[in-house]
Amino acid sequence: MTNTAGTEDERTLGALFATASRDLSTLVRSEIELAKAEIRVDVKNGATGGAMFGAAGFLSLLAVVLLSIAAAYGLVALGLHPGWAFLIVAGAYLLLAAILGLIGKKVISKVGPPERTIRTSKDTASFLKSPRSENGPAADRTPGAAGAPTPRR
Repeated sequence: MTNTAGTEDERTLGALFATASRDLSTLVRSEIELAKAEIRVDVKNGATGGAMFGAAGFLSLLAVVLLSIAAAYGLVALGLHPGWAFLIVAGAYLLLAAILGLIGKKVISKVGPPERTIRTSKDTASFLKSPRSENGPAADRTPGAAGAPTPRR
């Protein structure tokens, strides 16, 4: 008689496990669908924002062109020949471009490889390659022993 009760308990546990598994699967599927819906909205908003930034950039470029022409005509109004006026405005832009280019070159020259990351990665690789023994020389070696902080796990 105990065998019959044990079999019923096993079927009940099996049915419970199957139900829980099915419910978990449904939950995961619905979470994935929710994530897809949210991502669609975010992508649409991102594309709209990007288009707005693009339009703003284009209109800013048009404004710079029109302001440059206005500046040249302002120099003409001061008595300069139109050719010289436009040449002065173009020269001012070339000077500004040269200054910005030199500053950009100086900033980019400061960019280098991630020294600490390379050093700690090499330390970790050498630690993992070394033989492991409790009392041997490798026991004292730890990743990041060169003074750099080690990543926490």
